[in-house]
Amino acid sequence: MIDFRQKLAEREARHLYRRRRTSDGPQGPLQQIDGREFLSFCSNDYLGLANHPEIVAAFKHGVDSYGVGSGAAHLVNGHSRAHQALEEELAAFTQRPRALLFSTGYMANLGTVAALVGAGDALFEDRLNHASLLDAGLLSRARLSRYDHGDVASVQNKLSDSSAAQKLIVTDGLFSMDGDIAPLPELAAAARRHDAMLMVDDAHAFGVLGPQGRGSCAHFALGSEAVPVLMATLGKGVGTFGAFVAGSEELIEWLIQTARPYIFTTATPPAIAEATRASLRIIQTDEWRREKLQTLIRRFREGAAQLGLPLMTSETPIQPLLVGTAADAVAMSQRLEGQGILISAIRPPTVPEGTARLRITLSAAHSEGQVDRLLAALESACA
Repeated sequence: MIDFRQKLAEREARHLYRRRRTSDGPQGPLQQIDGREFLSFCSNDYLGLANHPEIVAAFKHGVDSYGVGSGAAHLVNGHSRAHQALEEELAAFTQRPRALLFSTGYMANLGTVAALVGAGDALFEDRLNHASLLDAGLLSRARLSRYDHGDVASVQNKLSDSSAAQKLIVTDGLFSMDGDIAPLPELAAAARRHDAMLMVDDAHAFGVLGPQGRGSCAHFALGSEAVPVLMATLGKGVGTFGAFVAGSEELIEWLIQTARPYIFTTATPPAIAEATRASLRIIQTDEWRREKLQTLIRRFREGAAQLGLPLMTSETPIQPLLVGTAADAVAMSQRLEGQGILISAIRPPTVPEGTARLRITLSAAHSEGQVDRLLAALESACA
């Protein structure tokens, strides 16, 4: 028998125990959490769209039109006109022939990687890839090789040593814990030289980076020839829920036929698709959101530099403050909580040992005054 009590006690003793908080009301800079008001800097709602009135209205209209549930998987009778329209609009937005909706980013990665490589194939992943990509690699049964973070020479050496007929490179576009952007042009060139395919998980860049928020590939002006497989989620910058994969006509058809998380999962409610369509329109027109976000990022980094805070190198909404040990990260998070600031401590195994941190995330919904309040609280918490 597994002694769960002992295992949980051991986890708590190592400051790795995770606890949920209960919020009341919508996402936003100010949140009611466990009966208290907090100024939150830990949401992935980068553009401040999760409670946008037009998106809320589109969701309500979708419920009126389609009801609450989709009823079945896409391949049974759960694929609605709203789903179809959203896929077409996502394909146009990402400038790729087709797009395919998945219920979550985790499912999209599991299904896509396993559909592209298997036993006898070679898979190359950045060491700091999201857990869903690493799990996808293990489940695919391909030979998984992890290259040094952002190190193109490392992946090229591994590609040169591989004799596999099918090779796949997989990377985050914007890394969720470090806030840095993958060297996509160099990775695309390496893939081309070694007859490999490149897949990018753009979960944290979609809506935020590139012209009109088209993501990290657009940020580098890379099209579908350089990056044949693009995955992105809809619950972060887009502010709704779900995920999609975009690529060629043949890629999407192959995923429909073989990606098990797509085939065997109930489709997301059509109302969510309608809300996402509204969000996609706002993302394309509201350039001020990305401009404001950059203004807030600069303000925060300049203030942090004046305070001597050990921020990691990042020009994105993800601003990690390195602390070191899990115990110290938890203690700092608790000191900030005492000042009404909500920032979660990120600890191993999410990040490597010795690099526990506060993952500070900025949103276009924040004000400059709120960023200044954060800096003042950090100065006090670090004293």
